[in-house]
Amino acid sequence: MITYHFAQTAELDQIMAIENQGFTPEEAATRPSMAERIEKISDTFIVASEGHRVLGYVVGPASNDRYIADDLFTHLDANRSTDRYQTVLSLVVEKAAQGRGIASRLLSELAKVAKQQHREAITLTCLKALVPFYEKNGYANEGVSASSHAGETWYNMVLELK
Repeated sequence: MITYHFAQTAELDQIMAIENQGFTPEEAATRPSMAERIEKISDTFIVASEGHRVLGYVVGPASNDRYIADDLFTHLDANRSTDRYQTVLSLVVEKAAQGRGIASRLLSELAKVAKQQHREAITLTCLKALVPFYEKNGYANEGVSASSHAGETWYNMVLELK
């Protein structure tokens, strides 16, 4: 049975293995960066697991900016109750567990948390190939992002929370 919970430091090795599976070396978070995310924003770092095996996760800090700025990938503050938006910096499911609806469920679990924390919307950037996936999950494509992270073209995707 798949369960969803907040990330724990003991899961860092498995999380990093999945991060490096899901992103290029230029896109992937570093181990110190991911450890900082677990330490500072565990309340918006949700893990899907089966027993003790991590299958995937979604993570991002809260922000007052509608769109993700590149500095979020290098500088992280703890979530503040006054932040209007929930961001997503990483959403990854290990290759062996893909196709089971885990990524969509992780987005749903994050939306529940964001609503409890009184956020207005969830914001993320994604590559063009992933736009249809996020649209299927209720996100609106708000155009090309100003982000130049990893030298890629990113799209701003926003889910308004009701």
